[in-house]
Amino acid sequence: MRSEKFDAIVVGAGPAGTTAAYVMAKAGLSVALLERGDYPGAKNMYGGAMYRWPLESIIPDFLAKAPIERRIVDHRLMILSKSSGLTMNFKDLAFAKPPYNAFTVLRAKFDRWYAGIAEEAGALLVTSTNVTDLIRDKGKVIGIRAGSGSENELYGDVVIVADGANSKLAVKAGLRRPLNPKEVALGIKETLELDPVVIESRFNLGRYEGAAIQIIGVTHGMMGGGFVYTNQNSLSIGIVVLLEHLIRMKMRPYDLLDEFKSHPIMAPMIEGGEPKEYSAHLVPEAGYYGIPKLCMDGLLLVGDAAFLTSSVYQEGVNMAMASGIYAGRTVIEAKERGDYSLKTLSNYEKLLRSSYVVRELYHLRNLPEMFANNPRLFSIYPDMINYAIRELLTMNGELGRYKRKKIVRKVKERIGLWRLLLDLVGIRRLLL
Repeated sequence: MRSEKFDAIVVGAGPAGTTAAYVMAKAGLSVALLERGDYPGAKNMYGGAMYRWPLESIIPDFLAKAPIERRIVDHRLMILSKSSGLTMNFKDLAFAKPPYNAFTVLRAKFDRWYAGIAEEAGALLVTSTNVTDLIRDKGKVIGIRAGSGSENELYGDVVIVADGANSKLAVKAGLRRPLNPKEVALGIKETLELDPVVIESRFNLGRYEGAAIQIIGVTHGMMGGGFVYTNQNSLSIGIVVLLEHLIRMKMRPYDLLDEFKSHPIMAPMIEGGEPKEYSAHLVPEAGYYGIPKLCMDGLLLVGDAAFLTSSVYQEGVNMAMASGIYAGRTVIEAKERGDYSLKTLSNYEKLLRSSYVVRELYHLRNLPEMFANNPRLFSIYPDMINYAIRELLTMNGELGRYKRKKIVRKVKERIGLWRLLLDLVGIRRLLL
């Protein structure tokens, strides 16, 4: 590792870290971007959808350069029972035209490209580097260690920690406690190679058009769900489940994924897909109340390390990038002032708390707790919705009013009208 001092050291070349590195390097700061993997994206996993905000705000023409898979024109929600499913979808062909609203990417390609853009701006990218500790002087963070010996030390005025949900550096800094299974979900994903023509025919898509599908009712009542995203010549399919629930249910995540893939509604959708890659990733699920202290003298937390993302909100990468932008701008201001103390770096928290990121997390602050403590949402309700629709659509000479009474009786038996009312009121409060 190089021995000179940098204006900033960024640990982790995911969306949050690379964004911070790019913003600072573009402003002329000397930046070292450190990545544990052999290359950016080698150890990263997520479902597959990304929105043009906020990346467009710092790289207006990124859509013409980035390795995008498909432009998402079809957003679907599937509610499954054991042998049936209700699908609700919104399809807008305007989303297939610039400026694209959302698109699928593969992180191994996208993160590598994005880190290259940060390099072009002037950041120094160092891969295969596992940062193990922070260097401090009188309480202020002044650098990092990536092994024993001075040759594995690197110094900087600020360290930006972007090393993921299981951030050991955030814990070492005293800004976060070790992970609690209640606060994170485990995402398991498989990439299935499939001919583009088959994808477009099967999902009713045009060339370069894509679909993003969220699925509930496939997690045995555990908080979480499934997903399918269409890439250019592959499908990204997976499950995200609260880690605490997986442990309690004593279920192996890959068994859950195999069960999901073999569901009678899902199996035809992925038929013929050849498995190319398995991956797993921890996703913060604590929401607003889980956000730790984000800064101290000489250090900032961003992205998953700061618990500023969540699978519940379906905007994890976007929120991570936004946090990287605010962190980068804060360090630029600190450089101008020549002050890297908490007094100046605390502006990062102020920027975040007035931003869309924290305001949205605050608005939905009770959502994680409600989801984690209400297994009905992920088991009984999907079953009941499918049961009700099946009854209404079955033509057997029975009067419609008798069918409706039968549905109400079933709701009373399995849920209870009072509990149903409380659930509806709770969801309404969260969303309005």
